[in-house]
Amino acid sequence: MYDSNTKRNNPSTPVAPPVGNPLPNMPVADKRPNNYVASQPPINKVMVSRDRSVWRDFVSTVGILLTAFIFAMLMIGFVFRTYQVDGPSMQNTLMNADKLIIWKVPRTWASITHHPYIPNRGDIIVFTESGLGAYGQTDSKQLIKRVIGLPGDRVVVSNNVYTIYNAQHPAGFDPDKALPYGKDIPPTSGNVDVTLGPTQLFVSGDNRPDSLDSRAFGPIDASQIVGKLVLRVYPPSKTEVF
Repeated sequence: MYDSNTKRNNPSTPVAPPVGNPLPNMPVADKRPNNYVASQPPINKVMVSRDRSVWRDFVSTVGILLTAFIFAMLMIGFVFRTYQVDGPSMQNTLMNADKLIIWKVPRTWASITHHPYIPNRGDIIVFTESGLGAYGQTDSKQLIKRVIGLPGDRVVVSNNVYTIYNAQHPAGFDPDKALPYGKDIPPTSGNVDVTLGPTQLFVSGDNRPDSLDSRAFGPIDASQIVGKLVLRVYPPSKTEVF
């Protein structure tokens, strides 16, 4: 006869495993393989990866800013530059505080090819003029004037007018009357008679009574030219292409 008490009290008697889920607090045997490794991110590798990513972003940003700076310097140095008119010497063509775009490519190309840049008669140019300052030191400044005389011309100022003599006009002509810019040019004061060399230009302000130009400091050399005026951008109501 089967005795359930004997089976419980006899440790050698096999006991059937419990059927169903174990109790919540009972330990459960780990059935994962012996070589199982928990899927956890490698902390050190993640930190190194993040550091490299930050460093790459920093280097990329610096590279972009440096490239933009170099590009801007190249544009200013060799392509174009903005200027603001200071003074009345080019009135009424250009007024004080007008903002201008100066085109430098022809001058840059002339430097590369080692040929002088000779603008057209009537062009408005920016150039560097050097002279003595108030205390005897060298004083360099950039001026904006109109080209009146070209290499080889004989330029004469007499009776309040310019007269240009050259091979094409042996009898002479008045550039203020021959070119479109001269509609509102006042009388030209002074007494000048000069023949220009192979790379020399004679420049003058449009405000003839109040302009420091070649009538005072003589012809300029083509190497002094910075660039040619191509556009007035301010004030907006007077935007103009030259």
